[in-house]
Amino acid sequence: MKKLILIILGSLLALTFIGAVVATLFLGVIVTKGFNTFAPKIIGTTVTLDSASISPLSGSGTLNGLFVGNPLGWQSDKAFSFGKVHVSISPTSLLGSHIVFNEVLIDSPAFVYETKAIASNIKDMLNNIEKKIGLFSSASPGEAAAAAEGGAFKLAIRNFRLENGTVLHGVGPNAITVPLPSLVLTGIGVSEGGITPNQLVATIMTAVLANITKAVADSTPQVGEPTGDTSTDSAAEAVEKTTDGS
Repeated sequence: MKKLILIILGSLLALTFIGAVVATLFLGVIVTKGFNTFAPKIIGTTVTLDSASISPLSGSGTLNGLFVGNPLGWQSDKAFSFGKVHVSISPTSLLGSHIVFNEVLIDSPAFVYETKAIASNIKDMLNNIEKKIGLFSSASPGEAAAAAEGGAFKLAIRNFRLENGTVLHGVGPNAITVPLPSLVLTGIGVSEGGITPNQLVATIMTAVLANITKAVADSTPQVGEPTGDTSTDSAAEAVEKTTDGS
């Protein structure tokens, strides 16, 4: 009898382990496919994610090979890329429509920052997102309503960190690489009970834009050029928007 019980327990453990492995692989495929389907619509550029691995038991996982292309009208094909993004998700939230990330860590991201006159590639990307969700005056009432209706699920991030990043300012032989200060955001969408993916991306990208423009402005000697002044003003405006929205 004891032997039979041990065999049954061993079989159950094996099935549980196999089930966890299958669920992990299946969930990773779902995340990758979902990301590659919806992210380009949110950001308005080419977006690809190579793979994802998420454990449904612990909620921890990694997103590999994220590439985001430049908006139309800019020279480089890339706006930024992340080698790996580490995430920690509340496992119980995976069962519902309100997914809570305990932590999102982006380590060593690489940004390409192009500017001309009063515009930049990252700002253009942010404008594309804003138009979709009606956060600012650039969106019409119809666009805002469509964005609200399209929010099938909501997201929240308790702790977001972006570390060890670099910014390539410009393109060609005159481009310079500058270090990007660490960025920490807390409680994104938490008090609201979750926000739409569009709103989440807009919140993070606004803060990232402020971080990029400040890093570039701090690394460039002030020579009184209009472009430099504009970059500094853009950073201040981005910080103000992030503060007002928190």
